[in-house]
Amino acid sequence: MNSPNEPTPGPGPAAPPPGCPAHAAGADGLRRLYGPEADADPMALYEKLRAEHGAVAPVLVHGDLPAWLVLGHRENLEVARTSTLFSRDSRRWRDMAEGNVPPDHPLTPMTAWQPLCVFADGPEHERLRRAVTDSLSRFEARGIRRYVTRFSHQLVDDFAAAGRADLVDQFAAQLPLRVVTQLFGMPEDYGPRLVDAARDMLGGTETAVASNDYLTETLQQLVERKRATPGHDVASKLIEHPARLSDDEVREHLRVVLVSANEPTVNLIAGTLRLVLTDRRFRANLAGGHMTLPDALEQVLWDDPPMTTNLGRWATGDIELAGKRIKEGDLLILGLAAGNADPAIRPDTSASLHGNRSHLAFSGGPHECPGQDLGRAIADTGIDVLLSRLPDLRLAVPEEELTWNASLMSRPLAALPVRFTPGRLRSAKGSPAPEQAAGAELPPQRSVPSPPALADAPSRTAPGASTSRRPFRRLRWRR
Repeated sequence: MNSPNEPTPGPGPAAPPPGCPAHAAGADGLRRLYGPEADADPMALYEKLRAEHGAVAPVLVHGDLPAWLVLGHRENLEVARTSTLFSRDSRRWRDMAEGNVPPDHPLTPMTAWQPLCVFADGPEHERLRRAVTDSLSRFEARGIRRYVTRFSHQLVDDFAAAGRADLVDQFAAQLPLRVVTQLFGMPEDYGPRLVDAARDMLGGTETAVASNDYLTETLQQLVERKRATPGHDVASKLIEHPARLSDDEVREHLRVVLVSANEPTVNLIAGTLRLVLTDRRFRANLAGGHMTLPDALEQVLWDDPPMTTNLGRWATGDIELAGKRIKEGDLLILGLAAGNADPAIRPDTSASLHGNRSHLAFSGGPHECPGQDLGRAIADTGIDVLLSRLPDLRLAVPEEELTWNASLMSRPLAALPVRFTPGRLRSAKGSPAPEQAAGAELPPQRSVPSPPALADAPSRTAPGASTSRRPFRRLRWRR
């Protein structure tokens, strides 16, 4: 098959009537990874592409730019693991070099090259990535879970007395960044505002630029403070690392960790809670001890990975992949969700996969997600606290009324409204963890102009919770 960049010979077909499925395809007949068909049911689209093209399919991304979607599990790993053939350096993208990806293109924020580990290969990638992974590895799981436990209780306290909540907006979307800001060595009250700023920036709203400026300035101030007063936190460890990162490199890699650790973990928490609330067998297996919560998370990572695709890789030369002729400069998109459902490795998608971590949820190869264990710890502990605090949690709307937001790389749940018996707040006991106390003693933050949405946001004054770590036990929430 030809490269998707090659034009289809001959005159194009007549325009299809409104409502016709042909609107999901471009002028050359290639299917789009954006628009109504992709937004409505991306997994169904992936299976259509698999049936039509096999393990690698030519597709169109925003602006009808050509790309290849990798659908096979083996082929995804081949692309992810072979950076000499499939590079992360977006400067190789032919369409970008030819001016077909303008600054306001939807993919520009994710593909515009920067001197970061996510856009590097070889020795430079190893230098930058090692600084990140070494800095993250300095924190024990016990300490991380202590943060998660405290913030989970605080978030539940915010809505426990109401008897109802949206677990996406009020829990899943709040928890990961609150934990990450603590690992960065920021005072605790930074968490809620950074959550709002990051969500606003990623949502592409009218105040997204202001939110991005707020994040940049806040992280720059953090780097300056940690240069002067280092502590036991990710920012200080990045500064001290033998890789000798510049202040700009430290700031931007903190941003990479902050943003990349957030959305996948938010989606993992929301997806797991949705399954608990809508699948009786799944919930019964958890409540009865037939499945542990870590097992449940792995099942969700197989069936509903938090990121559906990973953008992107660029061919370093002409090559054949699964019978398709890939040309130098072609864009390849890793189909993480499609690869997890590949019939070649999962002929029966209903079969249990307990203990099997060979899914593609965190990609693979040298660019495999470095924060996956952090994400698992946040999701595992946070869900445990939530279900223990609210044992009669139940969906507040019919399952068919749940909706999802669509994008090229993920399909996050829009809301998860629930009801439960109103409960009492936990009393504020214990003292701050040592790292929190150190963060609170940092020099005061300079004034940072806040995005409009942030300036008007009400302050959160939820009471604190104990930081003691509860031993793992069988979960006892009600079915």
